[in-house]
Amino acid sequence: MLLREQAARLAQDHELATRVVGIVTRHHGCAYAARGLDAVALSGASTVGPAASSPIDFFDSTLARSAATARDGRLVVVETTTLDIKNGEPAISHVRQALSAGAHVVTANKGPAAFAYQSLARAATAAGRRFLFEGAVMDGIPIFNLVRETLPGVEVVGFRGIVNTTTNYMLNAMEMGQSIDDALTEMQAMGVAEADASLDVDGWDAAAKTAALANVLMGATLTPHRVERHGIKPELAARAIDARAAGRRLKLVARAGYDRGRIAARVGPEEVRADDLLAGIDGQQNALVLHTDLLGEIAIVQRGSGLVQTAYALLSDLVTISRDRAARATRPSRPPARRGRSR
Repeated sequence: MLLREQAARLAQDHELATRVVGIVTRHHGCAYAARGLDAVALSGASTVGPAASSPIDFFDSTLARSAATARDGRLVVVETTTLDIKNGEPAISHVRQALSAGAHVVTANKGPAAFAYQSLARAATAAGRRFLFEGAVMDGIPIFNLVRETLPGVEVVGFRGIVNTTTNYMLNAMEMGQSIDDALTEMQAMGVAEADASLDVDGWDAAAKTAALANVLMGATLTPHRVERHGIKPELAARAIDARAAGRRLKLVARAGYDRGRIAARVGPEEVRADDLLAGIDGQQNALVLHTDLLGEIAIVQRGSGLVQTAYALLSDLVTISRDRAARATRPSRPPARRGRSR
């Protein structure tokens, strides 16, 4: 939908035109058309097409049928499977297969960056393609782009933030006397909570985002299972109420930094002072504070989140790929080396 709505602007501002040629889903079938599919119409349909005997086989065949486009650097795989907290699959395999076939990859799944960022980044470099995931942590808010594109020479030495909207909303509700179960039900009704509620409540979603941030911004090799993790439980309600009465706020804080030469990461409830930026992050809001060597603290706040913001993140990654292709096309080639001795 967003691609269609923004088509004129993308063409005018970025000379970018897109065509969806293949869609594969786990439960709603698959479809392929070299001349393009009506993705908007299919998004509202109960089925995309005939059921795939094997989604991965359909994925592979679509890559093969798009080989010419891939060789030209114009094929992009948009990977939006849900997070598997065990090992990040099948998203990691999807990314690796797409890169090996010559496609760029953009994904909103935090699994690839949380479990296998370093190896996938090397695979993308070897293939001469981009592996981008701006929507993996804070929807469309440009965390990774901010560091990659606008902070040359700056080292991120740590961070802390609120990166899970569901638990933030729940803690806000609990400090006002609402039960944890009722707050979770509200977030599920809004479509914000993960399909598997334990990913939010037990801190797994925040741990995956913490691992992704540490891996990409700090060069770590973490997985979510190596992040110290404490979720939220019903017994935290009294603590949340007491903290607010004392002028503090109870928040599920994600953080990473150096501890005796190694990168350590943690997710867990923390009481923050009223004058702390994180104390003012309410409801469905997120915030991340980067600790840097040259610029001190840099904070970015997201006041709202949802499907539009996630879709924008995927769109912004497509624009990044388009800009990169345009820059490569206009980059002057090096003159051939002169042979023999100069006179």
